[in-house]
Amino acid sequence: MNKLSAYFRDSYKELVQKVTWPTWDQLQQSTMIVLGATLVITAVVWIMDLAANNTLKFIYSLFKG
Repeated sequence: MNKLSAYFRDSYKELVQKVTWPTWDQLQQSTMIVLGATLVITAVVWIMDLAANNTLKFIYSLFKG
């Protein structure tokens, strides 16, 4: 039990004294970058899905007869 309490005490000390937390402006900027990247990746995946869907429809129509 002593090791567990020492672990929590050391973890708290590290979080309070050694971790450099971002400022509010840095946090907002990082959030906007993540949102922008998410939108771009979502658009790329949507375009790839649309292209694959149309390609497969075309290939299936060739064999439909």
